[in-house]
Amino acid sequence: AKIDNMTDMILVYITCESVEQAKKIGWHLLEKRLCTCVNIFPNMHPMFWWPPKANKIDKSAEVVLIVKTLESKYQALEDEIHKIHTYETPCVFAIPVTHVAKKYHDWIKGELE
Repeated sequence: AKIDNMTDMILVYITCESVEQAKKIGWHLLEKRLCTCVNIFPNMHPMFWWPPKANKIDKSAEVVLIVKTLESKYQALEDEIHKIHTYETPCVFAIPVTHVAKKYHDWIKGELE
């Protein structure tokens, strides 16, 4: 039988136009207690179809913001990102966490509940 190891922790993956924007969004989410920790990865080099239906591949430089939070905070977190993000269609999605160290998970829950 398969063991269900799902947790209520998620990672939210967000692309930003700059480190400054990622810091602004991360700080905002932390202040609102919608997450416990953010990680900023500068110098990402995406390639993607843009604008929609234009049959054109765009490439640019972006920054990735990873947000550590709980499933119950996702919708409020997404709503806040859409309020302050400069992109018309920001990349925002959650990645489920199937396993997490108990002490780390306890810290996240303790900060958010």
